Amino acid sequence: MATVPVNPKPFLNSLTGKPVIIKLKWGMEYKGYLVSFDGYMNLQLANTEEYVDGACTGNLGEVLIRCNNVLYIRGTEESDEMAEIAD
Repeated sequence: MATVPVNPKPFLNSLTGKPVIIKLKWGMEYKGYLVSFDGYMNLQLANTEEYVDGACTGNLGEVLIRCNNVLYIRGTEESDEMAEIAD
C-alpha cells in the first residue's frame, strides 16, 4: 500500500478538536486531542497519554510537541479509543 502525501495545513485543520496519534522520531507515541498548531507545525494536545513500546506510561494532560520531533501524525476514531479502554 502506497502512502499519499497530503498538504499539512488543511490536514491539521481537519484534525483540530479530534483524537490523534503522534509518533516521535524517538519511538514514543502520544494519543490525545489536537487543540491547536502554529505556523511551524508545533502541536498542542489535551488529554494526552504517552506510549512507549506499545505500553501506556501515563497520562500527561496538556502537552506541546515541537515540530521537529514528529515522525508522523494520524487521526483516530473515537470508537477505536473506547475499544482500547474497554480492553
